[in-house]
Amino acid sequence: MPHLAAVWIYPIKALDGLAISTARMTPAGSLEGDRRFAMLDAEGKVINGKRDPRVHLLRCSFDDDLSTVTLNSEPFRLTADLKPLEARLSDHFGQAVHLAENREAGFPDDTDSPGPTVISQATLEEVASWFPGLTGQEMRARVRPNLVVGGVSAFWEDRLYAGEGQTVPFRIGDVLVQGVNPCQRCVVPPRNPLTGESIPGFQKTFAERRERTLPVWAERSRFNHFYRLSVNTRIPESETGKMIKVNDPVDVMAR
Repeated sequence: MPHLAAVWIYPIKALDGLAISTARMTPAGSLEGDRRFAMLDAEGKVINGKRDPRVHLLRCSFDDDLSTVTLNSEPFRLTADLKPLEARLSDHFGQAVHLAENREAGFPDDTDSPGPTVISQATLEEVASWFPGLTGQEMRARVRPNLVVGGVSAFWEDRLYAGEGQTVPFRIGDVLVQGVNPCQRCVVPPRNPLTGESIPGFQKTFAERRERTLPVWAERSRFNHFYRLSVNTRIPESETGKMIKVNDPVDVMAR
């Protein structure tokens, strides 16, 4: 049966994720703690893998309550003065870095559909098989989804969107989620998340295989190109404060 196999948040946008067992819905329709912080340059622009591949050289881990981040083996407080962490990041990037915080909404990639991104474990493993030596776990680190669904076939999540302007309702446990569209990928997935080294021809191979394996249940009109994977979502305001947890059933609702 479809079930929630894993939940991931990325407390500092563009950096390593944190696997959690439960997640609370925010009023903004995101997962609490996800993209709570963002690294900004002097012009207020987000520093991420799209703009600066040096993000791949930063390894970080978080306490469960997000009070501390350990960055390349050095601990920093996230609930006190952020200047020491900002100084460390500024040194790494060779420019002034400000760490902005938004506890309510975070800093989502897609402000129109700020809900958690969804993909199946089978999809991660299938796409990894297109590139010699990759594993499903490494593909997850490249694609950076929030919710991983187990107990389903590859590309099951392509059921979670419909035509332009439509949404597909589904439930994760007691939480109502609206599937919106297949997520457009960027320059990050071709890169090794630990080194930044890129796989030659990744995007071309990906798009060719994605088109070839697109399931019959996918709404093909949503693909102006085939460099798309995982599903963007919205969470209605009515779901604020509700919780999802690993092993919750995932049910696509009749429209």
